[in-house]
Amino acid sequence: MDPSGKVALITGAGSGIGRATALLLAENGASIVVADINESGGHETVKMVKAAGGEAAFVRADVRSRDDVAAMVAFTKETYGGLDIAYNNAGVGTPGPRFPEAKPEDWERTFMIDLLAVVACVQAQVPAMKERGGGVIISTASIAGLMGYMPDPIYAAAKHGVVGLTRSMEFLQAEANIRVNCVCPGVVDTPMVRQVRDNADPQARAQAEAMLAAMPLMEPRTIAEAVLELIRDDSANGRAMAITYGRPAREVEAPMRFGRPDPAQQRRG
Repeated sequence: MDPSGKVALITGAGSGIGRATALLLAENGASIVVADINESGGHETVKMVKAAGGEAAFVRADVRSRDDVAAMVAFTKETYGGLDIAYNNAGVGTPGPRFPEAKPEDWERTFMIDLLAVVACVQAQVPAMKERGGGVIISTASIAGLMGYMPDPIYAAAKHGVVGLTRSMEFLQAEANIRVNCVCPGVVDTPMVRQVRDNADPQARAQAEAMLAAMPLMEPRTIAEAVLELIRDDSANGRAMAITYGRPAREVEAPMRFGRPDPAQQRRG
């Protein structure tokens, strides 16, 4: 799909990957609905898009609320006439002690935002896309959703769910001309990553620092470019795209899972 002239709804667009994607899709001619619980960040993204010559509007949305999810889709239709592209990007890490010591309210919040909210968003977006004769849905999973992530097992489990949902919805292309894909980034320099690292317990923080030493931080624009690629590629459906700075996913499995280099890699070196 060529994004030019299309309408894109992006959750978590008030910062990081969501903001970078809003800017990139606007550069490519899409009208952007910036959805975020962070009103100041969302309005700032809209200003940035408009300053660059693009078109954007903000809607406050807490993706944990089905009413908010329904309202943001309705806002998109009312503002720009329909919905063609949805990028379900809002996400969080699990604060505080690592699971199983984590508090139930903390890991429940992670599952709610990182997985169940994606389910709710997709459910609300599909009917709107059917009205337009099809569309593209992309969600942010994680490389942790393909292999695991020892510093935050709950986050990894939720992202595995996003990958499973994506791969299980290929049928929508045949039934409704809607393609469903997800991006699985490595570690990206975003406010969420910095907050999780700073709030982690000492053991989880040490594992995260070891992982970062093995996997340099990526810029949000890198992930935005992958999202644009999935939008443009009409053959992409049910795909979980790993983004690891050009390194095969298998090469980052040890630092992601264990927070230390792969012994086999060390022996080969």
